[in-house]
Amino acid sequence: MKRWNFKLKSNPNVISENLKSSLNSDYGFVLIIKNEGSDLILFKIRKWLNYAWYIIYHNNVIVNGRLSKTDTDNETNVEISFKQHLLWKLVIFTHLVLGLIFVIAIILSKNTGVAMYSLALGTIAVGIFLRLRLQKKHERNIEEYRTLISEILELK
Repeated sequence: MKRWNFKLKSNPNVISENLKSSLNSDYGFVLIIKNEGSDLILFKIRKWLNYAWYIIYHNNVIVNGRLSKTDTDNETNVEISFKQHLLWKLVIFTHLVLGLIFVIAIILSKNTGVAMYSLALGTIAVGIFLRLRLQKKHERNIEEYRTLISEILELK
C-alpha cells in the first residue's frame, strides 16, 4: 500500500464537492464519500466495473482518502492511500500455493513424470509472472491516479 500526504488551502467540504463533480459516474469512476463530522471526510475512488473480465484492465487500484481540517484556518490535510484490488492478491496467492502443492506432491510421490514437473514449474512461473507484471501495472495506475487527483485539486 502506497501513501500520499499533502496540504491544501481549502475547506474539506469544497474539496469533496470538487472531487464529486469531477469524478461522477459518467467518467467511469465510483466515488463514495462519507462525511464523518465537520472536520473529517472519507472517500474511496475506483474505476467502474461493467464486466467481470474488466478487473484485468481497469480495477487494479483502489484509492482511499481522508480529508481532515487542520488547526490553521481554511487548510486541509489530504491523506491518500493506494492499494491493490483483493482479487488480484488472491489470484497470485492461489497460483503460488498451487505450485507449491504440486512440488510437495512430486516429492511425496513414487511415480513422477515430466508432466508433473512441468505442471508444477508452470504454475509457479505463472504466479511469479503475474506478481511481477501486476506490480508494474499497479505502479503505473498509481501514477495515473496521482496525476488525475492533482489535476482535479489543482496541485502545483
